[in-house]
Amino acid sequence: MAVLTMLAMGAWIAVNGNSQTTEGLKWLQFFQTVGTFLLPPIICAWFWSDNHRPFEWLKLNKRADGGSFVLAIGIMVCAIPAINLLADLNNRIELPDSLDFIEEKLRAMEASAAVLTERFLQTDTIGGLFINIGLMALLPALSEELTFRGTLQQTLADGQKPTTAIWVTAFIFSAIHMQFYGFIPRMLMGAMFGYMFVWTGSLWIPMVMHFVNNSLAVLFYYFWGQSDAGQSVPETKNIADTIGAGDTWWIGVLSLLITCLGLLRFYRRTRTRGFSCACGYPTDAVQGS
Repeated sequence: MAVLTMLAMGAWIAVNGNSQTTEGLKWLQFFQTVGTFLLPPIICAWFWSDNHRPFEWLKLNKRADGGSFVLAIGIMVCAIPAINLLADLNNRIELPDSLDFIEEKLRAMEASAAVLTERFLQTDTIGGLFINIGLMALLPALSEELTFRGTLQQTLADGQKPTTAIWVTAFIFSAIHMQFYGFIPRMLMGAMFGYMFVWTGSLWIPMVMHFVNNSLAVLFYYFWGQSDAGQSVPETKNIADTIGAGDTWWIGVLSLLITCLGLLRFYRRTRTRGFSCACGYPTDAVQGS
């Protein structure tokens, strides 16, 4: 990952000459994502798999049925207000006075990341929308799931009970985003992806859920988050981020309940349909998760 990330940075500088324009930074995001999260798991899986079959090792050769995909997408959509509620609670965490300098640094990093994200999202063309969906939804969904659920979680489990591997992977998945005030909801979302992977034995399910979550954010911003001139509109741009929080906290609580029931329904569905939970875990371990 370190070597490919440095190569990616070199490729970006060669293409853009260290440009700090929005387009240049998008190219940086692309090269970094490919070098850090997309290529390393594929290369490792090629060496680790029998007969050099990386897609089989990564469980990309296993498909869930259409009903499972529909249910997984429904769970992800229903979970958005719950994620917003947890993010709001996470954002209310205050560090002790003795750690004020750390809190200021964390909030400054959060604000900087929000400004950069908004720069990326601002576009008034359909072409720009599709570029944003590819860069901020499709590419992260593929590459991060390959790295975290496909590679790290499987490696940590190594044939044992999956619970520890799921939560350690979810913790690292959230921590690597370097956003403390979104840490809790992102970790729980990572754990949800991890359980879905274990229950179905297919990496496509968490990939699709990850893509749905990110693409909805891009679509909400495109249609309701900016004016014709591309300037943000505070009253509308945060609809996707605020529903379920603040005065609508009850929607977040209801969303959390529906999401939990949906996950239970999904788990029972995988058991009754005899999914092969072949993620490197023994069957009794999966049932115990």
